[in-house]
Amino acid sequence: RPGRPHLLRGGRLNGPGRKRRMLIIVNPYATTVSDRLKNLVIYALQGRYEVEVEATEKQEHATEIGRDAVDGGYDIVVAFGGDGTVNEVANGLAGTDIPVTFLPGGNTNVVCRTLGIPNDVVDATEHLLALADDFRPRKIDLGRINDRYFVFSCGAGIDATVVERVDANPKLKATAGPWFYTWSALSGYMRKYRRDPVRLRVEVDGGEPREGVTALSQNSDPFTYFGSRPVHVCENVAIDDGTLGMVLLKRANQLDILGVIPRLLSSRLSAAGHGQVETFERFAEATISSVSTDGSGRARTFPAQVDGDYIGTFERVTLSAAPGALTIVA
Repeated sequence: RPGRPHLLRGGRLNGPGRKRRMLIIVNPYATTVSDRLKNLVIYALQGRYEVEVEATEKQEHATEIGRDAVDGGYDIVVAFGGDGTVNEVANGLAGTDIPVTFLPGGNTNVVCRTLGIPNDVVDATEHLLALADDFRPRKIDLGRINDRYFVFSCGAGIDATVVERVDANPKLKATAGPWFYTWSALSGYMRKYRRDPVRLRVEVDGGEPREGVTALSQNSDPFTYFGSRPVHVCENVAIDDGTLGMVLLKRANQLDILGVIPRLLSSRLSAAGHGQVETFERFAEATISSVSTDGSGRARTFPAQVDGDYIGTFERVTLSAAPGALTIVA
């Protein structure tokens, strides 16, 4: 890459003392991860670290690799891929003292941006090289939905429907990016939420139940990005405050949706300030359950997503905060 020739001199970047052992868990199918880029990154990092690489081959493989790494004597584990890879690695190493860091390889890379890691993989590699001399692990919180950890967000309802549709079309996701998300949101809303959405009941920390059609929970801010623009949903939420935040969209008629969407992208107006949005701040545990039934009286299920990955449909889920569950270097 022009202007970055020093990255090619990986072998000359070695500092004094023992190199830290590094395991890179790479998703070769991530949006921006090519073999050439992967090899360049590995070669550069070998100057300051003793590097081993494991490539994922299937869904949740990164979690398996992360769990296996616990007894491998590694000083640091790197998740190289998109937010889905980050989520899987976090699930494999949650509750351990092995530091994790991240290299951006996806479309959005919310976790990298949230933690101040450059969104350009070359810049992020240089940042990781510099950390060899400033190695200061720290703890951050995770959230949980049932038995699955999430790093920055999870959702039930409209956003999970969008994620399901996007995940089913990885080529369009890679090429069209946020515009494909926009199309998926509009089409998903028109088909499933404009007339008869699944109604959700939310109970937070044992409080009074509330009902709505979509619940979005965050462990950190922002919720996601639309291109370079951060999308803010919950307020007063931080990745190290030991709690979660959540908003509940109470209904989803067209007027409500048209009122909420501009607030998500605004630097002045907040989504939480909309009349059909209820907020829950700094909570430890919540449940989301379906109160809608089909023609036979069975509960209708709702879709859910974690960190931008669709995880299926449910009649009920439990959310909980996991303070200090992940050790990171960033």
